[in-house]
Amino acid sequence: MTRFSDLALDPRVLTAVSEAGYETPTPIQAQAIPEALKGRDVLGIAQTGTGKTASFTLPMITLLGQGRAKARMPRSLVLCPTRELAAQVAENFDIYAKHTKLTKALLIGGVAFGEQDKLIDRGVDVLIATPGRLLDHHERGKLLLTGVQIMVVDEADRMLDMGFIPDIERIFKLTPFTRQTLFFSATMAPEIERITNTFLTNPAKIEVARQSTTSETIEQRLISLTPTRKDRSFTEKRAVLRALIRAEGEACTNAIIFCNRKMDVDVVAKSLKQHGFNAAPIHGDLDQSVRTRTLDGFRDGSVHLLVASDVAARGLDIPAVSHVFNFDVPSHPEDYVHRIGRTGRAGRQGKAFTIAVPSDNKYLAAVTALIKTEIPAGALPEGLELGGESSDKPREERSTRSRGGRDRDRDRKPPEHGHEAPMAEVVVVAAEVSEPRAEAPREGRRERAEPRNESRRDDRKDHRSDDRREPRRDDRREPRRDYRNEDRGPAVVGMGDHVPDFILRSFRLPELTADDTAEAELPATGTEG
Repeated sequence: MTRFSDLALDPRVLTAVSEAGYETPTPIQAQAIPEALKGRDVLGIAQTGTGKTASFTLPMITLLGQGRAKARMPRSLVLCPTRELAAQVAENFDIYAKHTKLTKALLIGGVAFGEQDKLIDRGVDVLIATPGRLLDHHERGKLLLTGVQIMVVDEADRMLDMGFIPDIERIFKLTPFTRQTLFFSATMAPEIERITNTFLTNPAKIEVARQSTTSETIEQRLISLTPTRKDRSFTEKRAVLRALIRAEGEACTNAIIFCNRKMDVDVVAKSLKQHGFNAAPIHGDLDQSVRTRTLDGFRDGSVHLLVASDVAARGLDIPAVSHVFNFDVPSHPEDYVHRIGRTGRAGRQGKAFTIAVPSDNKYLAAVTALIKTEIPAGALPEGLELGGESSDKPREERSTRSRGGRDRDRDRKPPEHGHEAPMAEVVVVAAEVSEPRAEAPREGRRERAEPRNESRRDDRKDHRSDDRREPRRDDRREPRRDYRNEDRGPAVVGMGDHVPDFILRSFRLPELTADDTAEAELPATGTEG
């Protein structure tokens, strides 16, 4: 059996590996490290969780043992698709290079440029970066790649999925042609093969497992769900997810729940929290500090359920994940392999559940074709109730209002000090007041105004409960004085108490005489001249 001591690594590296608790390399490490130490380009293909990170970190530290970095010119470059994976590679470098004097810099988004610029200006031996942030530094004139001796591309197929291939090609052209390239991927898509043929020179191809195979240590189950209604599919999937977690009980020490969309990640995490689960979301739209804090909490056990998008499906080394739940069937079949590869790592046993609805059949067919085996069917958890009222809400907080807010639960107990009973009495009293009003003779507005207003005020005072607010200010005032009832004579209807004199005057035209009439009938004549 091959041991790390048989791989011609630097003694300082071997000491660090031994202190980390490793003695025997994985198959990909046992084959890739000797070829990398010879200075050859390496094309490594292995499934997730096989130790690809150490396959390039250990030989890189050994090869960079001699020499010194120059300002703004790193000696080696490691490209990673996500910030989390880049941070993980940096942690591995710190572990294995702690007995050396090699320096490193981590260039990822979400962090200020100032601190990163200081590290680059001092000169670093190992530069670990995401493609976008690396090009940002280069375009700002803060970074030169002409001194790169070793270049590593990790999780190349994920780079393809995230649209980084044009950036990768551009970065390759910025590095020297004489560099050594280590290229690692879990799958070999046609686009990835084209890049390797273009930028790798006679690489040593190492494939330790069939492409896109799942680990035998993972127990897979497919939970098929037929929603009661099409518009309740998302709600009932959440109910199935909660039932599966509860059914696993203490065996589910921690779990990663994968969703296809970032928006669904937030909704599922919020739903789990409302039902008493210790869950936290992680996706690309969150701040880097939040993502780092969430991952640290998941590693130390303070976060039990990690709801994630595929940003967490690649390369994260969390060895003790007991369960993986695919809330959505991945649209890319390769993602299925990477998702369930988060569990069952390092020889441990793991479980992976996939919740599928009828609309996922085409995605399931693609996954089955890729892994070349059927996913064993699993049964819905016992006691699961679907199609009921608002099954996504906690039982103690479920609203009694039906869908749309039209009906309420008839068995609900009336409140002790509610307002429904007083409101009903007010309606009855209003009806009683309206009866004498209809029978009263029409003698004028002022005669019927006072009884009506006084009756309504008295009614409000009699039926006001003790816990109601204080009477309105208008109710405490003295009754308004009706000045129209004073001795001013009969009231004028329509015009008020005063009528202008000019309205009471009559205007008559004077009678015309015979001469005036004759003069008016004469035709108009012009001036003769």
